[in-house]
Amino acid sequence: MSSETIYVELTDWIKRVHALGTVGELLGWDEQVNLPPGAAEQRAGQQAALAGAQHAAASDPRLGEWLTALEKNVAALSDDQRAVVKNARRDYDRATKLPAEFVRDKAVQSSRGYHAWAKARAADDFAGYAPVLAQNLDFAKREAVYLGWQGREYDYMIDQFDPGMTAAVIGRLFAELKGELVPLVRQIAASPVKPQAGALKGFPVEGQLAFLREVTERIGFDYARGRIDVSLHPFCTGTGSDVRMTTRFSVDEPLRSLFGAIHETGHGMYEQGLPASQLGTALGINAGMAVHESQSRLWENQVGRSRGFWRFFEPRFRALFPTQTAAISSDELYLAINTVAPTLIRVESDEVTYNLHIILRFELEKKLFTGELAVKDLPAAWRAAAQELLGLTPPNDREGVLQDVHWSGGAFGYFPSYCLGNMLAAQLWYRALALRPALEEEFARGDFTWLLGWLRENIHTQGRRFDALTLARRVTGEELSPRHLVRYLRERYGPLYGGKLEG
Repeated sequence: MSSETIYVELTDWIKRVHALGTVGELLGWDEQVNLPPGAAEQRAGQQAALAGAQHAAASDPRLGEWLTALEKNVAALSDDQRAVVKNARRDYDRATKLPAEFVRDKAVQSSRGYHAWAKARAADDFAGYAPVLAQNLDFAKREAVYLGWQGREYDYMIDQFDPGMTAAVIGRLFAELKGELVPLVRQIAASPVKPQAGALKGFPVEGQLAFLREVTERIGFDYARGRIDVSLHPFCTGTGSDVRMTTRFSVDEPLRSLFGAIHETGHGMYEQGLPASQLGTALGINAGMAVHESQSRLWENQVGRSRGFWRFFEPRFRALFPTQTAAISSDELYLAINTVAPTLIRVESDEVTYNLHIILRFELEKKLFTGELAVKDLPAAWRAAAQELLGLTPPNDREGVLQDVHWSGGAFGYFPSYCLGNMLAAQLWYRALALRPALEEEFARGDFTWLLGWLRENIHTQGRRFDALTLARRVTGEELSPRHLVRYLRERYGPLYGGKLEG
């Protein structure tokens, strides 16, 4: 067969493997949104069966034969085809090195882990959850060893979410950011300017849902190819023409559901922007979670918390909630939107202190993988780190080590992506402003098309041709750095909190 024919065979098979993966994502979405409580064990079995089928397809010997044939004649391939083959080789080697039984067992463990976490969180029972978490950690380490990463197990986990990234690179970036953030938070805390506590209360869920639907559709989410529902923990899953988002509501915290939905919309628009004809290949899958988070955080923060954004949406917000907003001025509303106050809960934190939550988790994960920290000692370590970084000590584990869903499914190494995404979002934002200085004026007119189009061209349609560090250089002309994020936070929050925030 010719290289072109072999390439077609390869990509057709890769897309089949990807399709099986999307079925698993849909089962996972249903598990968190609709699944009856008594069906948890049955769902674990379904996930195991599907994981086994996907693993069998992903490790089919024909894939190896096609890859070897193409790699022998790599000069005949285009740059895009080389990117597809390179990524396919990475996935195939991973699949063939993992025993099928291990893959099935891990899928069962992941499903059970979610339900164990949900139960433990509700009951504030870390001791009951600890054995499950220890098993998840063991699965992660064993997987890394199967793949040849013995001694670098945490790097392996990071690489699953952000190809090419390492704990050393992240540690350097986070150390620089931490040195700037801690004094910045203290300066804001010392400001006499204080948002009105409890100014936004009593917002009916129906109105919140109507507003966030209007907002997310206006900025670019296509509801003909997606939907939004309610879950215990907000998330986005799916790709192409079937993207599922969730949020959660509180009548006394309307901004939480709104910004949670805008965040997930950033993820959703990235997935909707991937080339549909290439879904499953390196040309049609995301570049990694740091890039994914850059999209969600840019829309949530740089856009969603901007003056221009609220000049357009505030009238509609007030029209939907006239009684609830009657006593608050536009300036007071904007300050409430951009409140900076340390909180124990990551997903409820402001964008200044949010990064400290991620640094906390990164530092604990490293210690779990090196053995410096035992699972049973996590609650105490979490409390100490929260006090050091945030100045707060969790009164219980529900507000501490049990607050996040990620570890319940074995997603170690995911958390750093959030902070890396914040850095990249700020870097992309300043590049966009350099190209389009009047961008916020466009927001004030309800026009978000240029920004979405620019992100489509430079990020979304690039698929996985480039990793996060390479993409940052290509799009912004600079290495990924925390200094853009620090600049953005000073420029956004200095005027709100009484003056220039010094570095």
